[in-house]
Amino acid sequence: MRLRTWIRIGISAAIACSAWGREFALADEGMWLFNAVPKTELKKKYGFEPTQEWLDHLMLSSVRFNSGGSASFVSSNGLVLTNHHVASDTLYKLSTAEHNYNEDGFLAKSQAEEIKAPDLELNQLISIEDVTARVNSAVAAGLSPQDAAKARQAAMAQIEKESLDKTGLRSDVVTLFGGGKYHLYRYMKYTDVRLVWAPEAGSAFFGGDADNFEYPRYCLDVTLFRVYENGKPAKIEHFLKMDPNGAKENDLVFVSGNPGRTRRIFTHSAIEFQRDHSMPRTMNYLRRKEILMQQYGLTGPEQKRRAKDDLFGIQNSRKAIGGMLAGLQDPAFATSKKKEESALRENVSSDPKLKPFAGAWQQIEQSQAKRKELLTQSVSLRTKLYGVAETLVLMAIEDTKASAERFREYRDSNRESFLQELYSDAPMYDDLERIQLADELARLSEDRGGNDPFVRKALQEKGPKDRASELIGKTELFSVEGRKKIAAAGLEGLKKSTDPMIQLALAMEPEYRRVRELTDSIDETERQAYAKITEAKFAVAGDTLYPDATFTLRLSYGQVKGYESNGGTVPAATTLAGAFDHESKHLAEEPWILPKSWKSAKDNFNGSAPFNFVCTADIIGGNSGSPVVSKEGAMVGIIFDGNIESLTADFYYTDQVSRAVSVHIAGVLEAMRKIYDAGHLADEMGK
Repeated sequence: MRLRTWIRIGISAAIACSAWGREFALADEGMWLFNAVPKTELKKKYGFEPTQEWLDHLMLSSVRFNSGGSASFVSSNGLVLTNHHVASDTLYKLSTAEHNYNEDGFLAKSQAEEIKAPDLELNQLISIEDVTARVNSAVAAGLSPQDAAKARQAAMAQIEKESLDKTGLRSDVVTLFGGGKYHLYRYMKYTDVRLVWAPEAGSAFFGGDADNFEYPRYCLDVTLFRVYENGKPAKIEHFLKMDPNGAKENDLVFVSGNPGRTRRIFTHSAIEFQRDHSMPRTMNYLRRKEILMQQYGLTGPEQKRRAKDDLFGIQNSRKAIGGMLAGLQDPAFATSKKKEESALRENVSSDPKLKPFAGAWQQIEQSQAKRKELLTQSVSLRTKLYGVAETLVLMAIEDTKASAERFREYRDSNRESFLQELYSDAPMYDDLERIQLADELARLSEDRGGNDPFVRKALQEKGPKDRASELIGKTELFSVEGRKKIAAAGLEGLKKSTDPMIQLALAMEPEYRRVRELTDSIDETERQAYAKITEAKFAVAGDTLYPDATFTLRLSYGQVKGYESNGGTVPAATTLAGAFDHESKHLAEEPWILPKSWKSAKDNFNGSAPFNFVCTADIIGGNSGSPVVSKEGAMVGIIFDGNIESLTADFYYTDQVSRAVSVHIAGVLEAMRKIYDAGHLADEMGK
């Protein structure tokens, strides 16, 4: 989901939707587990109760992109529909100076023309199993937070490995309610994924950065892929039918997707840490990187193309976090959060059964001071190439241990997915890596000081630019073969490597490990505390609770509904023809210029067809590409954004003005047939 600058909204509306009381059932709040859907509340408010068959079909029709985002199967022949901006990572990796698929679009007129993505993995959730008791039983009473974290991770790794060996499915133990519950998610995994169709960026992101997070919108933010098995299109049993008329105002709709991370469970002290320390630091980092990428892009058209995907992500994140931070800085929100927390703590203190949980809030408060100390202590350098070096070093060291004792990402059950990314042949560019690494080395020096021993090891008595040039100029890690050669040598061979990037990662590894293990220890302390708080909330509010988002499949619901903003009424839907009016309103200047394909087809398509629409479903980043379906289970739209009033959704929700923005399926089908000569694909969708 793209994010944009936040504007102040009525906090009181959010306060009424308490995150731990039953009040939220009156609104459309909630990113619900598929094995804990609030059927009673749905029936009470909307007169509809989904059957288990309905839920299972929607779950099995839903897809997760490992690159970040959601999607759905839309044909029995493996077609997958997602957002253009979810697909953009792949579009950039497939593009060259001669063929810019992100900017110019792509259409495969036959399956033979479909292009294989270099490193995409798509996941289809098959089953969910509660493994809370087994995970918790592995953590003996009295263990230090560091030892408890290792014991818990070992138990999770063992569960995942057993599941993988038994089923052959990707198996992930997911932490829910901050540590209150643990569920085992099993996924069918597709790694042969091919690009089928994408419109131009000018259509998918019409209005550009200026319109990002605004509404009304006029964006064809969609792309089609196809999954293959054994070299042939996969045969898919569960896929979504199309409702060619799509959603209408006041319709009840459902969103099935993978929201990234919310922090609604956070205590007041954790939110203060985010507001005063973590988020401002992140904002400064993003501003720095935005300027860096803009300056690089000004050096030439090819540099502009290479920088655009990273720049888009940086700007998107900056706007997102800026909006969240503005919400946290509103004193009304801090007051409401403190009041809500005080009420729960009072309930806990007055109930003898709950009183043992009373110290949980203090544990979390103490953890924030430790987190503050670690903010500037990282030695990771955030570039793709250094990330490869760091990964190779850590993999070699972690592989000397049993799987259950390793860092989670290096466990056996994750190895196939892990290696696919490590050995991706997606392009990395010498000049781009060079300027990014130089900036990261400079940032490291600024954070830790020039006399810090790890800064001196990193710089080797050179300035950041000269050191980056030396490292980039002599490394073999740009090539997949070079990475595989180093990995095959094992730890002892890696230690003898003369590759300067590997040598740097080896020098940084002890400090990386120290900070990582301290962070894991803090996480474990908070995990145990939030588990107690969750138990207290269940005791007070019953089981009408949903956990924070974890980039796993969730179900949200709401109505197609306009809203009031700036003294006026914002309509629930826009039309295809409205895109031309929007262009004229902005005098056909960048970024409000429709592609030539639209202008040449203007007299051929139905301008009154609905294009974008809003609904009250509770979504967040990661929901991008999520299917929007009707009570009948048919696709009526696809999520691509939230409105500007929705930016605080990481921390709270209100259905008065917060809206999820979708591309209407009627507009998608009309554009495919009348603008993009993709009628054969439109006809295949839903069949």
